[in-house]
Formats: sequence, C-alpha cells, structure tokens
Amino acid sequence: MSAFDQLHPAVQYHIVNSLGWSELRPTQLEAIQPIIAGHDCLLLAPTAGGKTEAALFPVMSRMVAEDWRGLSVLYLCPIKALLNNLEHRLSKYLGLLGRRVGVWHGDIGQSTKARMLRDPPDVLLTTPESLEGMLISRKVEQIPLLGGARSIIVDELHAFAGDDRGWHMRALLGRLRSIASAPVQIIGLTATVGNPQELIYWLTKGSGGRVVGTASPSVGAEIEVDFVGSTVNAALVISRLHQGEKRLVFCDSRSRVEDLARELRALGIRTFVSHSSLSSDERRQAEAAFSEARDCVIVATSTLELGIDVGDLDRVIQIDAPGSVSSFLQRMGRTGRRSGSNRNCLFLATNETTLLTTLAIVSLWKSGYVEQVRSPAEPWHVVLQQMLALLLEHGALPEHELVSKTSMLFSELPVQGIQDIIRSLCERSILWSNEGVVWFGLQGEKLFGRRNFMSVTSVFVSPPQFVILHGQAEVGFVSPVVLLPNPDQPTSIGLAGRAWHVVSIDWKGKRAWVEPTDSARPTRWDGGARGISFEVAQRAKQLLASDTSSTSLSRRAAETLEALRQKYDFLPVGDGTVISAERDRLKWWTFGGLAANRALMEALRGSGVEVRSADDFIVSLPMHLQREALLQRVRSLSLDKEAMGIWDDPADSIKFAEELPQRYMADVVAARLLDMDHALALAGLPIAFMEDRV
Repeated sequence: MSAFDQLHPAVQYHIVNSLGWSELRPTQLEAIQPIIAGHDCLLLAPTAGGKTEAALFPVMSRMVAEDWRGLSVLYLCPIKALLNNLEHRLSKYLGLLGRRVGVWHGDIGQSTKARMLRDPPDVLLTTPESLEGMLISRKVEQIPLLGGARSIIVDELHAFAGDDRGWHMRALLGRLRSIASAPVQIIGLTATVGNPQELIYWLTKGSGGRVVGTASPSVGAEIEVDFVGSTVNAALVISRLHQGEKRLVFCDSRSRVEDLARELRALGIRTFVSHSSLSSDERRQAEAAFSEARDCVIVATSTLELGIDVGDLDRVIQIDAPGSVSSFLQRMGRTGRRSGSNRNCLFLATNETTLLTTLAIVSLWKSGYVEQVRSPAEPWHVVLQQMLALLLEHGALPEHELVSKTSMLFSELPVQGIQDIIRSLCERSILWSNEGVVWFGLQGEKLFGRRNFMSVTSVFVSPPQFVILHGQAEVGFVSPVVLLPNPDQPTSIGLAGRAWHVVSIDWKGKRAWVEPTDSARPTRWDGGARGISFEVAQRAKQLLASDTSSTSLSRRAAETLEALRQKYDFLPVGDGTVISAERDRLKWWTFGGLAANRALMEALRGSGVEVRSADDFIVSLPMHLQREALLQRVRSLSLDKEAMGIWDDPADSIKFAEELPQRYMADVVAARLLDMDHALALAGLPIAFMEDRV
C-alpha cells in the first residue's frame, strides 16, 4: 500500500478532486504513516515546503476514521498574525469534511469566544498565552472543552524552542495531556534546525518520536552582498534595483523599518510596513495589499519570517545581517516558489561591522552549518509561573501535589529547587500555606490578581504601551517615553512608515491622537542588544584573516572587505586573542560573540577590573592596566554567577525574576545572557599584545 493510500478515502478524494492536487510532496507522503499510527512527530521541511499540509492531512484522516467529535485538534502558533493567516487555508481543508476551524487569541471578541465555548470547533488555532488563559479561566470548563483533544500541532516550533516560550508551551502540552480522555499526539513543525533528534526528544520530554523530512540548507540560491553605508543609500539602491518586482525587505529593528519605509516612499516607491508595534488591522491591510500588488516593497521585521503568506515574492532583501544562519534561511525561503525560479537574497550592509557579520553568516551557510535550537537552561521563572497557573487551574493544592504536578512539567530540573521556590514564596506572602495546603497570599494577590490574574498567562515582559490613534483608527503602539514633550520642537513620531504629529495624549487611558506631518523624530522601542553567536563571531575573524571570499560581492563590498583585512591584519590566523591600545582604552579582541564577551566582562568586574563595555568582538578595558596583572586576572577568572552584577535589576527583561530566590534568579539570568563555556575557553587562549608584533 502506498503512503497516499493510507489516508482515509474521503481525504484522498478531496486532495485529488476538490483541491486538484496531482501529487503530494516527499515530506507530506513520509508523514502519513507515523501520524496515522499516532506517533509523536517532528516534521522538517524548508520554508514553504508544505509542513502544514503534511501534518493536517493525516490528522484529518484520523479525525474521520476514528470519528473524533468536538474540539479534537489544537494548532499552536507563536504569533497572532500567523493564526489569522492560516484560518482561511485550514477552514478550506476542514470544510471539505464538514468540520469547522476557530481562532482564539487576544484580538478575538468575547462574543465570538462565548459562541465557541457553547459550540466548540473541531480545530482551534491559538497561542500558548491564550491557551493558558483558557486553562486558568473561571469562565471556561476546561475538561469539557479541552479534554477531547487528540492531536496538538505546534507550528514554527523553532521559534518557541529557542526561548522561554518553549518551556511554557511544553508545560501546557503536559497539562493538556493530563486532562485529556485519550492519548494526545504531539506534532511539531519546523525548518532549518541543526539538531532535530534532540528537539523532538525535548518536545516529548524524553519519550521520543519520529523525525520526518529534512530541512537542509538551500542549494542553487542567488546571494549577493553590497555595501551601501547608510539607510538612505539602501533606500536608493532598492528603488533602482528590480523595478517591476515584488520585494520583501527585512530589517532587524522597528526603528530601521520605519526609517527605511519613509525613505522609500519619499522616492516614490509603493511601500508597505509590517512589525509588531503596528495595530493588527494596519498589518493585515499592508500584508493583504502587498500580497495582491506588483512593483512594490514591504519592509518588515521578523514578523514576516514566520510563514505568513504575502503572495509570490520575487526578491528578498536584507538590510545588514540577520541574527543567525537559521533566520537567514527562513527569510531567503520566502522566494523561489515559482517553477524555474531560484531562492535569492540581496544583503545591503550599512556599516563595516554588519558587512563582516553578513559575510560570516553566508560563509557558515555555505559550509552546511545551521544553529542547534535549544531552550535556555534553568527556566526557574517559568517554573514559578507554572506553579501560579496550576493553582489557578486547580484551586488550592496540597504542597506535595503542587510539587509533584510542577515536577512532571519540568523533569529536567531538581525537585529541591521547586520546593525551595514554594518555601520562598510562602515566606514573602506571595503564596500562603495552611496545614500544608497552598494558595495565593496577600502579596501574591496584590502582584498578580489584577484583571483576573492575566499577567500569569505569559512568560515574557510586556512593557507599557500607548495606543496611537488617527481619528478612530488604530495605527499602532509606542512606549510612553516616546510621547514625552520636547521643549525644542512639537512631539512627533514615525509609525507605519509615516510621520505623525501628536495632537493630544490621554495619559490615564494610555492613548494618543495623531495627525500626518512632513517629518518625525526617530521613534524608540524597548529591546536590548541582540548580539551574534560565538560561531558567527569566530567565522568573522576567519574571514578577516583570509584573502578570499566565496560570496558574490559588489565592488563596494569587496573594497570595504579588503580595507577591513588591512585594518585588522594584527589578528592571529589560528587560535588566540589580541589586546590593542587605542586612545584611552585597551581592546581585547576575542571575537567571542556578545554573550561570551559579556560573561568575560562581568567576571573581570567581579575581580575588580573596571571593564567599560563588551560587544560581539571586543571587551573594552581601562588603559592603566599593567600587562602581567591583566594576564593574571584573565588566567584566574572565576565565572561565579552569584558574584556577578548582571542581575542587579533583571525585572526589565525576565519576568518573575524578582519573585525568585537569589540563587535561582542568578541561574536564570546567566543562562540567558551569558555564554560561560565559550568565555572560559577564550580566557584560556594565548593573548598577544599588538606591540609584540615583529
């Protein structure tokens, strides 16, 4: 029996006759048998490789063959825009079988949610945060609604697993399995990961599963790198290149997106904008218009990296460098979908550092390297969040039961840590224990009780945002800092690729009204330095020490790279680091990446050295340090997490960190901000001083 013949006859019929498909892709065929057999699976395929259908068609087959009724399939996505984008496609597929699809997230009205509670759909598209809200809500009867779940599909798994939302999502899967009336199958969908077996092992908490398909780096892609020197010049190049084509331009900050979009519009280019601080309606309008248009540009952050359909693209353009090889592959994968066309990406570097980083990422890709995706270690703040969520879901619990339920969700962590956190929370009245039964204490009610404990539903910090309105229409959201009055000029902002004058502000209601204007000061958004990895930084060092490039470079890029090689000709070809003296400081050239260099910086500060700063390539040291004293400090570095000062004020970036005991807070922050292993390796390498060169 062929793989296709294993599908239910009704599903086979509709694939061939209703959809008009003559064949399925290899990954779609390979996924049929293990999914129909009920195995947990990880499906890999390049961007636009048909992963959604690979999971959905055999799940639909099970739905019909086993006569699933009620809400039986949950489909989790990392962002609401992707849910909205998928709804039409999934509704079309499920509608062929007389089944229904629903969407549940923060933008869905209460009346719509109430209808779904009364008459649940067969498939529910949602985010982990909204699912958490359902599990802890007093308005939702959890077991009648969710107890019939038979399959959970996690889309863009790599986007979850790479940060703390992965731990949250995985804990939710465990809680759903505990209330389900039958075994629940877990299916993860991902692309471009370097460790698929490890990822499925993590997703299933060690029970394993089947890895289906491959997501090998693209071959035959057209890659070009140009050096343009500024955002203004980047806009000029984009306006002149590939006229008549549909171009998707990625920038890695919202401020850069806004700046570039305004420059392109000033040059007469039809330009759309997409990023997370725009209203959902503004994003949908832009993405829909771009999908239907030709000869236009959409400028976006990573919001359009995650599989949202914006039509048939001709070109992907990257301003400066993406954060990783994996991100580059996701973005390039938006192109080359037409028969006979190749995937492509044009990089436009606006400074020397991003040119070097770009070349490092492309070089790693060409060597077959893709990052391994792992959730950050020591997720104790997520443990705390899940403790609170379990209490809200089940009510007051005996302490031993709360420990047991939490431990089942985080089997990698020692039970002692869970017990320590409960004890600490009780000591500070965040929790309250009476005869061994635990519930929220007075301080816990004060911290988390507002809006029906809404803050407990997520594991990331959401800074305060003001809604920006043009008349009655929402444009987007900005930090209140942006709206502070400027004594020298009227308050203005850049948003949705346009300039706005702020005409009135409702500080209590967190709203501001705007009118169009000719120019705006740069708009700032919250967000820390991203930095590059150790591997990318080390490849950048290798490129500086080389005399060739396997990447197609413009004349400007080639000349800039050659100038950089001459500028940094003091760097060692092999292992080893260099310290140079420049003006009023010493530069320790480690090429360790931001996290490793930050660890070195904090360790040196802990030993009494007044380190100024650290970035991807250097640790900046005071000029007065004597050579032997410095070498001795480096050789004897102690990476003691609790002795470092990096978590003096962690609440800005890591949620629930202030509620954790000091030692667990140190573990959380260090695992997310510091690369201890590579820092230790760098500290052990030979160090040369520039004046020692012959």
